[in-house]
Amino acid sequence: MMVNGPKHQEKLRAIVDKFSLEVIYEPEDINERYISRSDTSRPGLPLAGFYKDFENQRIQIIGNMEHSYLSSLPLEQRKSSLEAFFSHNVVMVIVTSSLPIFPEMLEIARQYTTPLYRSKGFTSKVVAAITAELNVLLAERITIHGVFVEVYGEGILVMGESGIGKSETAIELVKRGHRLIADDAVELKRVSDKTLVGSAPDLIKHYIELRGIGIVDVRRIFGMGAVKDTEKVDLVINYEPWDSEKQYERFGLETEYTDLMGIKVPSITIPVKPGRNLAVIIEIAAMNNRQKKMGYNTAEEFNKRLMEFTSRQ
Repeated sequence: MMVNGPKHQEKLRAIVDKFSLEVIYEPEDINERYISRSDTSRPGLPLAGFYKDFENQRIQIIGNMEHSYLSSLPLEQRKSSLEAFFSHNVVMVIVTSSLPIFPEMLEIARQYTTPLYRSKGFTSKVVAAITAELNVLLAERITIHGVFVEVYGEGILVMGESGIGKSETAIELVKRGHRLIADDAVELKRVSDKTLVGSAPDLIKHYIELRGIGIVDVRRIFGMGAVKDTEKVDLVINYEPWDSEKQYERFGLETEYTDLMGIKVPSITIPVKPGRNLAVIIEIAAMNNRQKKMGYNTAEEFNKRLMEFTSRQ
C-alpha cells in the first residue's frame, strides 16, 4: 500500500541552520516562512532590470559577479535596482564569499521584510550545496508498507502482505551484521530522475514489530551499528506465499522491475514457505544485484556456457 504525501515544504530556518548562514536581517515571522523550490537563482538579469520569467520562490544567490555589477552603479541607480529586486517578494537572499553588504541593501531588505543572509563559502559551492540539500528535503515522497534494510551496502526493500515474515527476516539480517532502516512504514523520496532514497518516519525510527513479542528497539538491543537513517533503494524483493502450481524463475535471465514513483527498480519475487532461510536468500540476492551493477551477470554467463556445451554435442 502506498500513501502519497502533500507537496513538501521546508522551513527557511532549516537552511539557515544547516549552512550556518550569518544573519544580516531576519523578519520576526522567519519560523513561519517556507521554501518549496529546490533550485536557486543568480539574479544578474533581474538586477539589470529584466524580470520576465523571474522566479521569486527560488533562493536568490548574490555572488561576486552580481556584487561587482551593483558596486559599479552610482548610488541612486543601485538603490533603484535593489528596490525593484526586493519588491518582487523574493523568498530569501544570500550574499556569498563574505562580500560586504551594501547599507542600502539592508535598508531595502528591512523595508520589504525579505530575509537577508551572508555565507563565507564561494558562490559555486554554496549553490551546489544548497541545491543538493533541497533536492532531498523537498523531494517528492510516498509512504509504502514494507521493510527496508541495508545488506552488503545494498538498499533492499522487502514488500509483501502483513504477517508473511518481513520483520522476522529483518531482525535475522540485523543479527547477521546488516542494518535496519525502516520497519512497517518506509518513506521513499525521489531525489533525482534515477534515485529513490528510503527512510523511516521519525515516530518509528529504529523500532521493529515482532508478532508475539511486540515493539523492539533495535538500536538499544543491537547497538548503533545495527541501524541506519537512510539508504538508496537498489533492489525490491516481493514476498508471496508459496504456490505449488506456479512456475517460479529458475535461471534469472529476465530482469524484473518494480515501478516506484516513476523509477524502475530491479526486483525479484521470493516464494515463502516454512523451512526457507529468507535472510540467507536476501543476502545472496543483495550480492548478486551488486555483482550485476559491476558488470557480471551469473545467469547470462551460465546460459553462455550452456549454449557452448550444447553446440559441441
